[in-house]
Amino acid sequence: MSSRPSRQAPEDIFSRMSSLKILCLGAHSDDIEMGCGGSIITLLDGYPKSEVYWNVFSSNRERAGEAKKSAELFLKAAGHMEIVIKDFRDGFFPYIGGKIKEYFEELKKEVAPDIIFTPFRNDLHQDHRLLSELTWNTFRNHLILEYEILKYDGDLGAPNFFIHISKEIARRKIENIFEVFKTQGHRSWFTEDAFYSIMRLRGIESNALDRYAEAFYCRKMIF
Repeated sequence: MSSRPSRQAPEDIFSRMSSLKILCLGAHSDDIEMGCGGSIITLLDGYPKSEVYWNVFSSNRERAGEAKKSAELFLKAAGHMEIVIKDFRDGFFPYIGGKIKEYFEELKKEVAPDIIFTPFRNDLHQDHRLLSELTWNTFRNHLILEYEILKYDGDLGAPNFFIHISKEIARRKIENIFEVFKTQGHRSWFTEDAFYSIMRLRGIESNALDRYAEAFYCRKMIF
């Protein structure tokens, strides 16, 4: 894991820790998997006793089932997992922000994470932006990594933090996504080559030994 392209291993930043507390925040049922699924698997391979708090904010009955099944697949190596799937209205987060803010305040009392994965602050999807804003408003002294999601809007930028993903983990990430999220199969962006492409591009940018990486925006890091 590195804040600039390098060949550091993920263990370098947390080398004195035997386990991590990881908080994952996703607006929709597949956001976390697409944005940082490979990084979650990578961290849990290195820290198998870690606690993961997996929060999805919007779903319907069918997608909630997919979200739970997917979280369990990605978190197989976790020492402890807590999966919460809410039913806030998809696409309307800014208009119901008060209720979501209240949930963030509850969440802050329940977990003190070492790492938080949340959407990119400048993501053009309004639901993603609100989660990112509330993450920063709520968690003031934590390592926050903002993940990116491919979409029609073309809002990819120049991230500054990379987690290298092995070929095996890149494959596992994509297989898990396609095994679970059957409701998304009709969408033109929901293809294996699209998911491999973004990880390959970020692997090139960060000079990944095994070719693949996931990229994030890290606005503040304290050692």
